[in-house]
Amino acid sequence: MLWSMRIKQQCLTDDDGVGEIETPYNISSLSLSHTYLDLIHNNNNTHQLPSMASISKLSSPITSLNSSPSLPPPPTAALHLGFPAKLALSSSRLSLRTTVPLAASLIVRCSQNGGNGSHIKRTTLHDLYEKQGQSPWYDNLCRPVTDLIPLIESGVRGVTSNPAIFQKAISTSNAYNDQFRELVQGGKDIESAYWELVVKDIQDACRLFESIYDETDGGDGYVSVEVSPRLADDTQGTVDAAKYLHKVVDRSNVYIKIPATAACVPSVKDVISLGISVNVTLIFSLARYEAVIDAYLDGLEASGLDDLSRVTSVASFFVSRVDTLVDKMLEKIGTPEALDLRGKAANAQAALAFQLYQKKFSGPRWEALVKKGAKKQRLLWASTSVKNPAYPDTLYVAPLVGPDTVSTMPDQALQAFIDHGTVGRTIDANVSEAEGIYSALEKLGIDWSYVGSQLELEGVDSFKKSFDSLLDSLQEKANSMKLISL
Repeated sequence: MLWSMRIKQQCLTDDDGVGEIETPYNISSLSLSHTYLDLIHNNNNTHQLPSMASISKLSSPITSLNSSPSLPPPPTAALHLGFPAKLALSSSRLSLRTTVPLAASLIVRCSQNGGNGSHIKRTTLHDLYEKQGQSPWYDNLCRPVTDLIPLIESGVRGVTSNPAIFQKAISTSNAYNDQFRELVQGGKDIESAYWELVVKDIQDACRLFESIYDETDGGDGYVSVEVSPRLADDTQGTVDAAKYLHKVVDRSNVYIKIPATAACVPSVKDVISLGISVNVTLIFSLARYEAVIDAYLDGLEASGLDDLSRVTSVASFFVSRVDTLVDKMLEKIGTPEALDLRGKAANAQAALAFQLYQKKFSGPRWEALVKKGAKKQRLLWASTSVKNPAYPDTLYVAPLVGPDTVSTMPDQALQAFIDHGTVGRTIDANVSEAEGIYSALEKLGIDWSYVGSQLELEGVDSFKKSFDSLLDSLQEKANSMKLISL
């Protein structure tokens, strides 16, 4: 049986919400397994989510998964949940510092001949996980989620997403129109409809990665969905949103993304204590990273659970954005010493973050949790795309390879690493050099606390703008549909 596909529009973005919109293109034909196809085709009938009700009207908070077909009303007054978006395959028109050909394993060829299955070509992503213990994830999500299949076959083991990615997915694609039309005509408000679109994508993606989740006993195969950026300074609102998302997505391999803002670090502890797995995002400094680790440990200890093996977490430590800001500061200083440190701050700080990770997840306190089945909160390298075209296109991937870590990559970084990336443990290959760079930057007047705070503000603001922009575009689409119906 031969399957054919066409991606009408492609969104290329990474975790910091900067992307390009590609024009429509055709994809030739790749084999899809019966299992993957069945998972998607059997999921055509999805439940509608309730409207966004005020949490003050709820008699009791939502604290557990519900396997019942009827979904609970959402918590929080203007409950803004934050979700992923569009996963698209890269085209040969990717703009990189050097032209990187599209890896054969990433070309979607949707063919199935007599149930013989497809030949899975090994890539550097397989070696990255099997030889070095680092999980390669994909930083994008869109419809159809079957576009993920060739990526999974190429070694991708999880998916991350954010409001910026989802904004591009929905606003530039017609794939969401039918469901959105039904929701609006059924009386859903715009934000409620938005979350229904998101939950559908997350559930479908979770199904595709479920086998990886099972094979690793919950160690991998996660799909991340983010609470609304409007809740970045709302501790309890974030907890309520996380509980709601956990309940309505109803998948064991979903990560609820919570920003590492000062207000939301306490939310991480509370959500973990409820047995909900979390991806803590927007971490830009060592100090905030240590606070995130402590929140995870505090949450595990406060959970009261005898078996902690199903409560997991990743800490998303952002990389390339650090160089973007610090490089500008170094250029203002202008001395030869300052200019020589451009492009080195981000990876130096990341290397020190890994040292902190090793220190915190050892010793008596951690060993006591291990006895209850606790798993380490893995470091996840985010913002791995290169912003400066003068830098190597794998600058924020290749030097950060290490065990028990995750690297989530958008299209450009993923394809570059598959094409010419090298696999070897690098994250702690020269810790003394990283310490020297970090200290040298401080001596030049670079305030690491300022860098972290500024980047956090910019990150939250960027996601808020993407979120608001998408709701505006959905409102315009709804208005247009009502006019047509008239």
